[in-house]
Amino acid sequence: MSEETQTKRAKGTGWKSVYETLRNEILALTLAPGQLLDENTLAERFDMSRSPVREALIRLAGEELVVTLSNRSTIVAPIEVATFPKYVEALDIAQRMNTRLAAQLRTDADLKAIARRQKEFEAAVKTGNHLLMSEANKQFHMAIAQAGKNPYLASFYERLLNQGQRMLHLHFEYLERTHEGYLLTDEHNQMLEAIRAKNVDLADELAHAHTRQFQQNFIDFMRENYATDVSLGRRKAAE
Repeated sequence: MSEETQTKRAKGTGWKSVYETLRNEILALTLAPGQLLDENTLAERFDMSRSPVREALIRLAGEELVVTLSNRSTIVAPIEVATFPKYVEALDIAQRMNTRLAAQLRTDADLKAIARRQKEFEAAVKTGNHLLMSEANKQFHMAIAQAGKNPYLASFYERLLNQGQRMLHLHFEYLERTHEGYLLTDEHNQMLEAIRAKNVDLADELAHAHTRQFQQNFIDFMRENYATDVSLGRRKAAE
């Protein structure tokens, strides 16, 4: 590849590979919350100029996975334990509303899409790869949201699911250790069947229980594992 071609790649689509790599590392907690992301260091790592690195960081900031500080340095966004209750409250509302609407408005094509995403999640669980699992989990719930036919609620829901992927990663670790492989697949199937039956109240109930299970297991994980290498922000909120 010529030097001119390499330059064009760096200026054009080079940021995508940086973005995808960093996003995966942030979601998998390979890059810890609060870790500094230095543009020069990243440019050297990816053998690119700073421009595509900066573009990748801007995209990650748009997903609230990184934070730019007042001194213009960039860090991996902390997991704010203190705000977790408010996050769960918003997630619960979004999850229930989208699932209710899906039960009410779904089409046969929607059911096929949801079922396909559930199979993909089950396949991801078998790999034991938490990153694949969290992505597949998000796609399952977004298929439900799309069946609800409200793009505003779906967009809000997707933002919350994106923000919660790192916490879900920890959640999976806890479930693997304490529930002998029970990893939401049964709950997903129950939600799918409620949507299939157009049972709006049951879909609402299952969506609510799904959120609360995530909430409780994450809290239990924090109580057991707070003294770990993962920085979770404000210590008082976890004690």
